[in-house]
Amino acid sequence: MWREYINATSTEQVVKTLAEKGERARVVAGGTDLILELERGVRKGIETIIDVTRIPNLNQITTDEDDVIHLGALVTHNDCAASNLIRKRAYPLARAAWEVGAPQIRNRGTIAGNLITASPANDTITPLMALGASVTLLSVRGERTIPLKDFYTGVRKTVMQADEMLVDISFPAMTKTQRGTFIKLALRRAQAISLVNAALILDIKADTVKSASITLGAVTPIITHAEKAEEFLVNKKLTEKNIAQAAELAVESAAPIDDVRGSAAYRSEMVRVITKRGLTAIRDGNEQDGMPKKPILLGKADSEFKIQSSEFPSTPIETTINGKKYTFTSGYSKTLLRLLREEGLLTGTKEGCAEGECGACTVFLDGQAVMSCLVPAPRAHGAQIVTVEGLADGDQLHPVQEAFIEHGAVQCGYCIPGFIMSGAKLLEEKPNPTRNEIEQAITGNLCRCTGYYKIVKAVEDASKTKA
Repeated sequence: MWREYINATSTEQVVKTLAEKGERARVVAGGTDLILELERGVRKGIETIIDVTRIPNLNQITTDEDDVIHLGALVTHNDCAASNLIRKRAYPLARAAWEVGAPQIRNRGTIAGNLITASPANDTITPLMALGASVTLLSVRGERTIPLKDFYTGVRKTVMQADEMLVDISFPAMTKTQRGTFIKLALRRAQAISLVNAALILDIKADTVKSASITLGAVTPIITHAEKAEEFLVNKKLTEKNIAQAAELAVESAAPIDDVRGSAAYRSEMVRVITKRGLTAIRDGNEQDGMPKKPILLGKADSEFKIQSSEFPSTPIETTINGKKYTFTSGYSKTLLRLLREEGLLTGTKEGCAEGECGACTVFLDGQAVMSCLVPAPRAHGAQIVTVEGLADGDQLHPVQEAFIEHGAVQCGYCIPGFIMSGAKLLEEKPNPTRNEIEQAITGNLCRCTGYYKIVKAVEDASKTKA
């Protein structure tokens, strides 16, 4: 998939390498989009991958003296979903981040990567556009900051140059009089691409809208403002009549696309429906309904790691798996899943979809559950990895493993390693999870044999045993 892989330790190293390699190089952080693009041949001619996940301080969420929020290039979807600052001062972004994929995807996928991929169906672009966000790009030529509304030129197209790295995302924090939400329409509750989504932010004083920002995603080739609806709402109260009129005007502001997920006519109607739904929720004060106060993360990233620059294949991959040190002199151009199975001979981790959809390949990487099919193998260098083989303590099975056997939740067994890994990580995070929290934890795991009743019950009983 690539010929050279570099673990960078500074942004200076990254932009210097990008300047040298040009179109032949790409930056990787989460890799949840890039790995698939390389596998499918969407990104051609890429020879060098620059891994930025070991650069310090890029995973910070901060505010400055002007009450502007900054997201570093390594801030993940789970970072945003769990951040008190984002939940209080940029709620539509927290909600959108939580709606992305499943916990394993959210642990790796970054907000910056979501923006750069530039699909109009990417969920976090919509709220960031509504928030008036800008992105800062760094190259050896210097820095430039671009409003997000000017960043996109078409489907998967941006103004970003091949020698630039996105280093910061910034936007004004919502004020005390602003309220907002994000609504996503998809074909299922998790692991689904938006058919239509919308972010709404209103500044309301004395029950009157003073300003409105409404953005629509997965509707047009680039995410766009519903300008007619925004203008209409100014100096109006959120009455049923005004909400209905604004929803109709939102439809007029969009020129919906036809694709395999939905027709233009369907999208037009759904723009009206979700705009009305969002405005009504803001008016009634229930715009945060359905968002868990503490979303399930399936692990917290280990912030203590060795800052070490390394290049592959010139150096071996040295890693720790299930407490044992491994050195690999091959497999550097594979995914972590294939490295574990083919070089490590640890075949408990299964390949189901190889697209981050089924969760059969779930492992723990530096304390977090991730889809190993979407992780580049060299990311294992210097990392701590746990696979299903490492859950047992000698001959004593993990309580989740015991419970799966007792409840007959194993079925064909193919997807079960992934379910067990998710269940085990959940119990570390929430020793006594609710049924809803268990369901959140396994949204990234698919079972094709039958329903999930025994699987959920097994995790429930394992929590009692572990306690």
